[in-house]
Amino acid sequence: MSRSPSPWRNAGHRLCRNKLAVFGMIALGVMILLCLLAPWLTPYGYEEQNLELGASGPSSTHWMGTDYSGRDVYTRVLYGGRISFAVALCATAVSLLIGVTWGAVAGYFGGTLDSLMMRIVDVMYALPYVLFVILIVTLFGRNFILLFLAIGAVEWLSMARIVRGQVLAVKQQDFVEACHALGVSRRRIIFKHILPNVLGPIIVYMTLTIPTVMLLEAFLSFLGLGIPDPDSSWGKLINYGAKHMEEFPSLLIFPGLALSLTLFSFNFVGDGLRDALDPRSSKDQ
Repeated sequence: MSRSPSPWRNAGHRLCRNKLAVFGMIALGVMILLCLLAPWLTPYGYEEQNLELGASGPSSTHWMGTDYSGRDVYTRVLYGGRISFAVALCATAVSLLIGVTWGAVAGYFGGTLDSLMMRIVDVMYALPYVLFVILIVTLFGRNFILLFLAIGAVEWLSMARIVRGQVLAVKQQDFVEACHALGVSRRRIIFKHILPNVLGPIIVYMTLTIPTVMLLEAFLSFLGLGIPDPDSSWGKLINYGAKHMEEFPSLLIFPGLALSLTLFSFNFVGDGLRDALDPRSSKDQ
């Protein structure tokens, strides 16, 4: 007697049939691989300068041209992608840790604690969080760790609301009541039994949070509040290219294309995961 496929396998089949999602996963895989292999894909260092050459357009020796310091743009785009991906993933991890814990506790315990915790979320929603991040970076200086902590600390609000709503629904189910009857601790019920049943929405929102964080980091870098020198990110490269786009548009085009392709790919994957994990779409299986 054959076993019926699991819901996760069904979701995987639906995801693989989504052409845009597949394109997004392939594009992201290629982009991440290129950034990771940057030291072996370019003969130049990301700080290496050739002041005699200066700024130049794309050529056989410099595929994406060079900037005004004679640095290879292709090299800096690859190394900048490392920083952009690292900030996005770390900040998303911080927002997940805070948002999932906050939403799960509020949804499970309910009552006064739930009202208090969600009112705090509402108050923070009313604050201009971009200005909050800018304030933190301005007061404590610019560095890699502070940047992803500051971004992650303001990106958890929506995740907390999503997780709370899911937990409110799941905690009414029979298996949770059975855990209570068996004397299972509340902490184990939340993190071992309830949260695994709301992984779908968490995964979907995570894939949509990463491009949001990347865009926010690019915005901060564009304002000059992002990664400090000599490191660079796509946002910082775009800021540099925007200043010189009339003379050498390649300085803006190539990092802009890299960032745009990555953002679109993450959104395609997020949309595909949302459709694949939607239980209502399982009827076509």
